[in-house]
Amino acid sequence: MTHIMESYFNDIVDSVCKAVRFDSSLKPAEGAYPFGKETADCLNFYLSLASEMGFETHNYDNYVGEVVFGEGEELAVLVHLDVVPAGGGWRFPPFAAVINDELSAGGVPGVKIWGRGTMDDKGPAVAVLYCLKALKDEGFVPKRKIKLIVGCNEENGWACLDHYNEVAHMPEEGFSPDASFPAIYAEKGILHFAAEFPLENPPFLSLGGGSAVNMVCDRASAVLTDSAAAALKTYKNDFPGTSFAFDEETKTLTVTGKSAHGSTPECGANALGGLLKFLAALDGGCKKAYDLLFADVLGLKNMQDETGRLTMSPDVACFENGKLAIGTDIRFPATHKKEEILSALDKAGVSYKVLHDQAPLYNDPNGRLISTLMRVYNTALGKDEKAIAIGGGTYARALKCGCGFGPELPDEEATIHQPNEYITFDRIRMMSEIYYDALKELTK
Repeated sequence: MTHIMESYFNDIVDSVCKAVRFDSSLKPAEGAYPFGKETADCLNFYLSLASEMGFETHNYDNYVGEVVFGEGEELAVLVHLDVVPAGGGWRFPPFAAVINDELSAGGVPGVKIWGRGTMDDKGPAVAVLYCLKALKDEGFVPKRKIKLIVGCNEENGWACLDHYNEVAHMPEEGFSPDASFPAIYAEKGILHFAAEFPLENPPFLSLGGGSAVNMVCDRASAVLTDSAAAALKTYKNDFPGTSFAFDEETKTLTVTGKSAHGSTPECGANALGGLLKFLAALDGGCKKAYDLLFADVLGLKNMQDETGRLTMSPDVACFENGKLAIGTDIRFPATHKKEEILSALDKAGVSYKVLHDQAPLYNDPNGRLISTLMRVYNTALGKDEKAIAIGGGTYARALKCGCGFGPELPDEEATIHQPNEYITFDRIRMMSEIYYDALKELTK
């Protein structure tokens, strides 16, 4: 039997494309636009769409929006419209929302919408909105107040939710369609920090790399000194997945890798690691940076529990005022604390500044929320799976009882935070059905 959401499919596709065409990556604050005008424009497009559907909406100073449906005990659905920078290596313009049935790099068939934000998180955000519309259109009256909270700074610090908590009321329970299926009962802790390494006689004149602290660095470069350029001629790069290119005229060494989400560095190839490994052979400060952040001489990656091992992804680097600064993304197991990591850095004599941190999330996998979501998921797909733990961090941890829930599936080609991000038409259909049923089950 065709699911009710099929009748909304074409409208969902059209609205996803319109949302993707906004470059809502973080820009400098501009007057009334805390994250840039285009991000605010995307939020207002989304809220206008919801208003046209007949929902109560709120725009809280272009930080965050809200769509409200129903009355009673509150249930949150947390989505976001901001995206990470597009970066390079795209087959199609990243903000054009091209639709075709070309195979992906991993050979995935089917019709797709290509573009930054299609999976993370504009596709799910739009799908959930149309699920609310479908429920409203059929006359369903939820016994709970559904708050669809629409953030604009999820990728860069959550200032949007900080603002929301100041001007509105955050529900205690809910889910965020900004992770993976099935339901996620635990998330690792997050620690972003910038470490500084003084260099007295660096083997380069300038150095830079990376786009964001939570994106594996796919490109790093340095203008080498004459002696470093000479050493490069006999150097053999063996850093996994990276390649070197050297411009003799400018003496610029460019290292290319593969981007991935900072929570899964094993899915990428860190160009900064390739560059630092070469420089470590020429300079003690560079060696210290490489040993601590890539070779893991402190043994931080040995930290583990049921939510997995600690991961460490040094993703952004620059050289200013005689200091090499490196921004690093750490995801630590849910039963541990950030203080364990900071203590190890202190003992090693590392100068650092904490940029962002979030405590781990851990919920009862047998509780009402997760049990309901798992029942909906397993029924829709004919499966018998259990809730999972992940290394990524979602808006769910902003709730007393929250979980990530889709849109990715286990063991599929991951394109979030990578070039050529896409969402298939099949995924739009699947998640729309699941989110519709989940919202109905949680509020009936």
